Amino acid sequence: MIIFDLQCICGVQFEGWFNSRDDFDRQHAEGKVLCPDCGSEKVRKILSPVSIHTGSQATEAVPSHLETGASSALQFLRSFQDFVEKNFEDVGAKLAEESLKMHYGVEEPRNIRGVTTAEQEKMLRDEGIELLKVPLRKKETGPKLN
Repeated sequence: MIIFDLQCICGVQFEGWFNSRDDFDRQHAEGKVLCPDCGSEKVRKILSPVSIHTGSQATEAVPSHLETGASSALQFLRSFQDFVEKNFEDVGAKLAEESLKMHYGVEEPRNIRGVTTAEQEKMLRDEGIELLKVPLRKKETGPKLN
């Protein structure tokens, strides 16, 4: 059994449970994967949020080669977030507005990041603008405890 996070063109996000990836692909091609809200077949897979827990209790039972993998993944995510923060302007809630300005040549293209509502995401997709949604870790505040 495999679970995919799915999103409809109407913006609704939901889970789909399938026997395999091939099972999803077959059902999707046959128009059987439908939005539970609006009934549309225009559904796509989206990235699933990932959580990595590193703590003494969680890692004690984990084989060392998997612990190293989790540590590497966490290090990669930290590096990726640092890269995004240093190289993309945070436009906050104006992401949709700024994206449209660049898309239609009102402003020069630049790297931006921010937040959108489901309605704004749908509108941007309808305009031909694709967004990459990236889950970012919470910033550490205060002294780091190990």
